[in-house]
Amino acid sequence: MPDIDAIVQEIATEMRHRTDRGEVARYIPELARVDPHQFGLAVILEDGRVAAGGDADQPFSIQSISKVFTLTLALGMAGDDLWTRVGREPSGNPFNSIVQLERERGRPRNPFINAGAIAVTDLIVSGHQPRESLGEILRFMQFLAGDTSIAIDKAVAASERRTGFRNTALANYMKSFGIIDNPVDFTLGVYFHHCAIAMSCRQLAMAGRFLAHSGRNPSTGYSVVSAERARRINALMLTCGHYDGSGDFAYRVGLPGKSGVGGGILAVAPGHASIAVWAPGLDGAGNSHLGRLALERLTKAMGWSIFGV
Repeated sequence: MPDIDAIVQEIATEMRHRTDRGEVARYIPELARVDPHQFGLAVILEDGRVAAGGDADQPFSIQSISKVFTLTLALGMAGDDLWTRVGREPSGNPFNSIVQLERERGRPRNPFINAGAIAVTDLIVSGHQPRESLGEILRFMQFLAGDTSIAIDKAVAASERRTGFRNTALANYMKSFGIIDNPVDFTLGVYFHHCAIAMSCRQLAMAGRFLAHSGRNPSTGYSVVSAERARRINALMLTCGHYDGSGDFAYRVGLPGKSGVGGGILAVAPGHASIAVWAPGLDGAGNSHLGRLALERLTKAMGWSIFGV
């Protein structure tokens, strides 16, 4: 196998020196303050070895990457009944599109666009107080990563809540169609806070290991989900994980992945590794510009594309 440590260090060095870094998310004031010159990459292999480079231990706001884990939780609660309120198709539209939601009578196209993730969060909230639901999500993330220090960035959560007018509109519109069961403020409060969870690349790659290994953590043997469910979550990450940039990501990188506007990407090389990359500057679709380039380099060097070499 190629020298993964050398490859990760080479990629980290290249990315730190690039000048085409994209633009940080400015519609969330706290994210607008993030230094765009940071870059981190962590790869965790099946045997537990970690190859890390750059700012791999610097926590960042994972934003929409949390939707992978809330989807996992919601499927554990509702099973395939979840799909009566959320679809499984790529959106082909911006992640916060209202037009598409109106055209499709309040049913979100998939669980990774904002409307879909709000609907998934609402299912988790049902029957609980918001604080209890949020605690369950956070504890799940801590358990998967094996790190109880993982926490919510309260400043980011407050910033999102102050400026989340579009998400409020999406939630209210879905409420009018019966997709949202709980009070909109309850569901949105939990949604804004789980998107504001802060993790490092190393922690995030650790949390995603079960998706790379048929639903279980290969170091502990603990099964998080069935192999079939892990495969289906990966399929949704491949087709929907980068919003209307998902096709380009699949074309260039060839791995299931989920991005967040904080500049992070969680990617899965099935049977090989869990990967997390962070570069705050975004492209026009809201995905990490250098993160995608780094994953393209890594996948090519390691021969990990699910479509072959």
